[in-house]
Amino acid sequence: MGGVGKTTLARILYNDTRVKDHFQLMAWVCVSDDFDIFKISKIIFQAVSGERKEFEDLNQLQMDLIKQLQDKRFLLVLDDVWTENHDHWENLVRPFHSGASGSRVIMTTRKNQLLQKIGFNHLDHLESLSHEDALSLFALHALGIDNFDSHATLKPQAEGVVKKCGGLPLALKAIGRLLRTKTEEEEEEWNDVLNSQIWDLENADEIVPALRLSYHDLSADLKRLFAYCSLFPKDFMFDKEELIVLWIAEGYLNKSTANKSTERLGHAYFDNLLSRSFFQPAPSGEPFFVMHDLMNDLATFVAGEIFLRFDNQTEMAEEALAKYRYMSFMRENYVGFQKFEAFQRARSLRTLLAVPIGAETRWNEFYLSNKILVDLLPQLPLLRVLSLRCFKISEVPDSICSLKHLRYLNLSETSISKLPENVGNLYNLQTLIVFGCKSLSTLPKSFLKLKKLRHFDIRDTPYLKKLPSGIGELKNLQTLPKVIIGGDGDFAITKLKGLENLRGELSIEGLHKVQIPMHAREANLSQKRLTMLKLKWGDGSQRGTLDKEVFTELKPHIDTLKHFGVEYYGGVEFPGWIGDPSFRELVYVSIIGCKKCTSLPPFGKLPSLKELLIQGMDDVKVISLESTRTNDVIFPSLEILRFVNMSSWEVWSTNSETMFPCLRELQIENCPNLIDVSLKALPSLRVLKIDGCGESMLRSLAQSASSNTKLEIRSILGLTDEVWRGVIVNFGAVEELRIDSCNEIRYLWESDAEASKVLERKRRMRIRLGATSYHLLGFWM
Repeated sequence: MGGVGKTTLARILYNDTRVKDHFQLMAWVCVSDDFDIFKISKIIFQAVSGERKEFEDLNQLQMDLIKQLQDKRFLLVLDDVWTENHDHWENLVRPFHSGASGSRVIMTTRKNQLLQKIGFNHLDHLESLSHEDALSLFALHALGIDNFDSHATLKPQAEGVVKKCGGLPLALKAIGRLLRTKTEEEEEEWNDVLNSQIWDLENADEIVPALRLSYHDLSADLKRLFAYCSLFPKDFMFDKEELIVLWIAEGYLNKSTANKSTERLGHAYFDNLLSRSFFQPAPSGEPFFVMHDLMNDLATFVAGEIFLRFDNQTEMAEEALAKYRYMSFMRENYVGFQKFEAFQRARSLRTLLAVPIGAETRWNEFYLSNKILVDLLPQLPLLRVLSLRCFKISEVPDSICSLKHLRYLNLSETSISKLPENVGNLYNLQTLIVFGCKSLSTLPKSFLKLKKLRHFDIRDTPYLKKLPSGIGELKNLQTLPKVIIGGDGDFAITKLKGLENLRGELSIEGLHKVQIPMHAREANLSQKRLTMLKLKWGDGSQRGTLDKEVFTELKPHIDTLKHFGVEYYGGVEFPGWIGDPSFRELVYVSIIGCKKCTSLPPFGKLPSLKELLIQGMDDVKVISLESTRTNDVIFPSLEILRFVNMSSWEVWSTNSETMFPCLRELQIENCPNLIDVSLKALPSLRVLKIDGCGESMLRSLAQSASSNTKLEIRSILGLTDEVWRGVIVNFGAVEELRIDSCNEIRYLWESDAEASKVLERKRRMRIRLGATSYHLLGFWM
């Protein structure tokens, strides 16, 4: 049944470390009720190959998939399968037979017939919870503890609710979260839920009564926000921030106060829905969330007749168009005008959203008839929300700028090179998204008329090299991920001062053009609640002291910063605030192309740092992780450490007994002069990648990386047979070995007997050799 935990169980299996280590290739496909063999096969191909490729037909696609799976042990999850057509299944699995013995397919489904047809008579039925387990789960979500020992008076009502939920985990969680919000007259509230008439309403087979009861308890505002989510298909990945700005554009969050912006109010509402299980965290983590299929069904059920999710199966009388206010349509490879021609009569339409069908990749291509842009959109004068994301649109017609009520315009990942000259006529516009518009190069002068603009997303727009100086006058701006410092008449860094509400991500480019350090101070970054900050000087900046003085004045807010990066800084040393442990939320740092710096900041003191990239620091010769007390923990949370293109680096040392306790991946690339490495044990290291370095560094690291399970080496100078034998004995835990361009090694083991002994002990060991290392095959085939 729906909501019993099939997908949850499959995800636990799929993400288990032992499972990931066992299979060479893995793929997950959300199938739902659209069993499109071509689409499913393409998702699998892209997952296992990582290639961008278009296919003329299913046969060509499956032939390429066969090559990818050939003799590989793979795991495939087909989640939420509805088809019971045996021919569909036979066509889909044809390429799977090329895989190695031990490959597995996990399928979750509410249907039995297909599985029985293909010979699986002993199915794993995921049953509803036992009464005891259900009561424990209910208590956990209603009370925060897993039993009713301290709330004995509530146990009778709890047992009644559990019985009515039928042991369904999703229903138990929803009702539990509902009751957790009750603070007064506890027992009476629990009785009201137990005795509600909603348990006995019709359509119980379609909509689980417990979920409907949970919806019924929402405030009117939350009910409307939840119903809005009916515009999005099942398995949709909700971006929390994006959903909130859509709610704002629709006018749903107008009750903000002087102390709480509409965005903060939106966060509070979303968190309320999340706490009641209307949303669930996505497997990939924030900012993405998902909605269970049954919750999606509930949203569609309560949405009424003003919301429409329009797809190829939608049948609609033309006279019904006038009642719709909010419409989404499924993004397809080709969207023609005929599909929407009738919507010229839907003149009350406020929302037109293009949403994806299933999983998409960055190389999917979608085309939209120009007649929709030119002829249809101007006939929808009340539009507030318009999203044309990912369509291959090269030009936005001026006629769109007649939509005076437009508050949200999403043109992200389109092919536009400019915005319409009269875009300033959209004076109500609050959100403009051009993220990933790689051809966008200019902004029109009228852009500065958008005084109500709150969110302007220009991430990943490499050809946009200039911002109008007046953008600093748009006082309502909260999102402006990139600013480009220009010369006379262009955007000056002092203009950031006026953007008092700026938050989230910010990349400041062209810092080599800042001539007066006090101007950098006027940017007032310490008062802006930034979560990500990148500071970029021009490649080859040689200003030394001036660059340091500018850098010193750009200290960000210490309580919010999570990601920080510096590129092409021209100073000899970093300002004192870099590496300050007061940045307690900082998790990611990158230092790239700072060629004049001779030492690194004290990043080891940052308490939450998880990933560190050091690249292209040509003047660094010694990295010494010194500590005033030998028992201090250096890099207490670091998990991934990468050094790349460090041409002068010679020594890496530490005097601390406790360092890198959490480091699981270490990568050193193109550091040919690194010879002296004196590190203590790396107890958590699992992945070691070394490329373009000397053999002495590999020998030194082998002493401290004995727990490593994956070793990749490439172009190691001086790695002879004798050196290799001394190294490999220290890597007793290695299960995956990759060697490329190490031509001084003639063999991996001295004899067939030794090779057989090692491989017998490590039955799961995988060895991959690059094209120039095939001579190593001799002793282990």
